[in-house]
Amino acid sequence: MGATRYAIIGAGLAGLTAAHEIRKADPEAVIHVFEAEDRIGGKLFTVPFASGPTDMGAEAYLALRSGATDFFTELGLADELVSPSGARSLVYTGGELKALPAGGVMGIPSHSAPVVHLVSPETAARIDAEGDAAPIDWQVGGDVAVGALVRERYGAEVVDRIVSSLLGGVYSSSADDLGVRATVPQLAQALDELAEAGEKVTLSAAVKLCEDRRTPRDPGATPTPVFAAFRNGYATLYEALAEKSGADIHLDAFVAGITRDLRGFHLSGPGVSTDGAYERLIVATPAPTTAVLIRQIAPESSAALKSVQLASSVLVGMKFDSDEGLPENSGVLVAIDEPEVQAKAFTFSSRKWPHLGERGGALVRASFGRFGDDAIVRAEEDLLVDAALDDLARITGFDGRAAGLAEIYVQRWFGGLPRYSAEHLATVAKVRDGISDVHGLELTGAWAGGVGVPAVIDHARAAAARLIQLG
Repeated sequence: MGATRYAIIGAGLAGLTAAHEIRKADPEAVIHVFEAEDRIGGKLFTVPFASGPTDMGAEAYLALRSGATDFFTELGLADELVSPSGARSLVYTGGELKALPAGGVMGIPSHSAPVVHLVSPETAARIDAEGDAAPIDWQVGGDVAVGALVRERYGAEVVDRIVSSLLGGVYSSSADDLGVRATVPQLAQALDELAEAGEKVTLSAAVKLCEDRRTPRDPGATPTPVFAAFRNGYATLYEALAEKSGADIHLDAFVAGITRDLRGFHLSGPGVSTDGAYERLIVATPAPTTAVLIRQIAPESSAALKSVQLASSVLVGMKFDSDEGLPENSGVLVAIDEPEVQAKAFTFSSRKWPHLGERGGALVRASFGRFGDDAIVRAEEDLLVDAALDDLARITGFDGRAAGLAEIYVQRWFGGLPRYSAEHLATVAKVRDGISDVHGLELTGAWAGGVGVPAVIDHARAAAARLIQLG
């Protein structure tokens, strides 16, 4: 019997991780990866700045859970991992820079004290009285929009000034466009537990339940860094995965159609050259693309996936000759109700990451665009750079033009992230159900199991494992 033939569509993190897992389990496998773009890495993109490699996609990953770090160590990349400086982030609201609140869940507090400097006295009083309000009509296992829930219980200021700022940095969407269970699952679980126990369901009680479950930090222990990154950018990771997978990677290969017969899966499209059918297929592309690709082989899943919408964003990377006057913080989130600012966030990368600070000068990333706001993502480069410089000066007082703007890179991410709406998890469940009887097919990607790097890796590894177990 010959070697099993695998096709993987998409050479982003999910596709490359799947290829690596297959190779590790089956050294004799034939693995072909088809990528429509002219580069691998997908939404991970390390740009060769003159000052050194600089990420213009994801820049870090959540290191609190060890799974991703263990995976990188297995790849032989442990020495490439670096930790942040510990500098704190700020939020710009009411025309001022203020500290982000401590505690709570994604900026949602259990009482007013952590957010009293960010909201009006009326809102603070409302937060503290929430436990006495009528209970939430919570459906166990269901989902609602984060913004709608917090707005109803605490008011608009908490949503617009805090929660949307924090969630927007992860999902490029406001809290009103995201589901509680889809994006803050621990809070949804707490609400479930209150309802199942017959206790009064309130937001403050659910947040307090989450807070109480956190492991207390040992005052004498060195705190575990929340985030980690790669010294020379995520290219270190995606290039290692490509090499170790031993896969035959086809760039500029646009798969336009997939059919299936008794021999397996057949791919077709511009630049797609194959020498036969594939017994196993992994589609690791964005949801709308996946919906089109599987419409003949899994029509029900294709129909369900069409409902997943994408959020676009644009990053403006700026290297300055001098960092004099740049705040000693890791970055700034911008409240969604700030009328004079177009950027949604700034990362002071050279302050956040010591290895970048060692290059000298200042490295700043400006982020623009949320779900439903594609116009700003399509704006001319000069306008985006001017907006970034103007907003940076308005918020921090740092004059980037005077500091010497040495390098600029503008990266547009059209449809960069799936919107994890209140309906998203139900949609994913329908998709999984729809492919259950399509032998040899797996779907993965940021829409399937979470947008963060660890979540994408975990889902891709699990998808590959299911195919391998088919024998």
